[in-house]
Amino acid sequence: MKRQLILENGTVFVGKAFGSEREQMGEVVFNTGMTGYQEILSDPSYCSQIVTLTYPLIGNYGINRDDFESIKPSINGLIVKEAAKYPSNWRNEESIDELLKALDIPGLEGIDTRKLTRMIREHGVLKGKLCSMNVNVEEVVRELKGTPLIENQVSMVSTKESYNSPGRGFRVVLVDFGMKKGILRELNNRNCDVVVVPYDTTCEEILRLNPDGIMLSNGPGDPVSVPEAIEMLKELLGKKPIFGICLGHQLLALACGAKTTKLKFGHRGSNHPVKELITGKIDITAQNHGYTVEESSIKDTRLTITHISVNDGTVEGIEHLDYPAFSVQYHPEASPGPEDANDLFERFMNLMEKNIEAKTLARG
Repeated sequence: MKRQLILENGTVFVGKAFGSEREQMGEVVFNTGMTGYQEILSDPSYCSQIVTLTYPLIGNYGINRDDFESIKPSINGLIVKEAAKYPSNWRNEESIDELLKALDIPGLEGIDTRKLTRMIREHGVLKGKLCSMNVNVEEVVRELKGTPLIENQVSMVSTKESYNSPGRGFRVVLVDFGMKKGILRELNNRNCDVVVVPYDTTCEEILRLNPDGIMLSNGPGDPVSVPEAIEMLKELLGKKPIFGICLGHQLLALACGAKTTKLKFGHRGSNHPVKELITGKIDITAQNHGYTVEESSIKDTRLTITHISVNDGTVEGIEHLDYPAFSVQYHPEASPGPEDANDLFERFMNLMEKNIEAKTLARG
């Protein structure tokens, strides 16, 4: 069965349908990862987006129970050059087509994904709609132009209730803005006693849990559309050590007085080089974000830039000059992607330990 992708600029791509039969609209983005498609399609940061994978063959090692980053994926659609029909891997349990059918997510294959990617790189991300062949293209284009992108993605993907992932080490409150499972896994691997809380949890509620540190997760959308989190962080600064990842990084920057802006086509892939300024070390990182912290806005804050993107020079890491708080734009939990930056979790552990020692000394 044929299916088409209609973009707001009037461009139409016709290919073969797979997955769900539903019609779906979303912001069309691309990811350059060669592997990790299961983690990508289950990453809550893609909420309401239609994801194009640039690698030409997707699904060849199938779907397994272990590589999901969320229980219920929230992407609006998946576009590939070719979806493997007969995956081969010892962990394989179902094909990508079977998964998308079960989750009611539409897919499109057989289009020129290189052309679509070049278009996004040239013009920026575009709204699009996956639909059947019997629709009126001009009407769909008008619908796309007249429909604003949703702004409440974080509320859609954040946990509704707090829950505990027990451990005997440091107590960490993990604020869920659209958390990938890999972040919780890395904290559990370090025996942390993790309490996962909703995005709109207040500073007072967090401090009542008596944590040793605060982790700010990744998540979807524009960080300025989460004002309650920005206000919560303003109150938390200086009270507990803070580590932010991706959206958590942007929210920490906003809480400290910096600004964010939307990138033309974002950073989405598993091979983005990042430079640590103090050492010159280069890490290859996994990234998925459409917004960035404005470098020029840092100078009027008590933040310092710790990491930059080798590709385009954008801000990839910050640290507070007065308080135990730092953040990175990329994904040190590496789901999917390289594990070069995994030691940032150790830095967070050390920060919590030093903070406890300082308080013990202060008490005499």
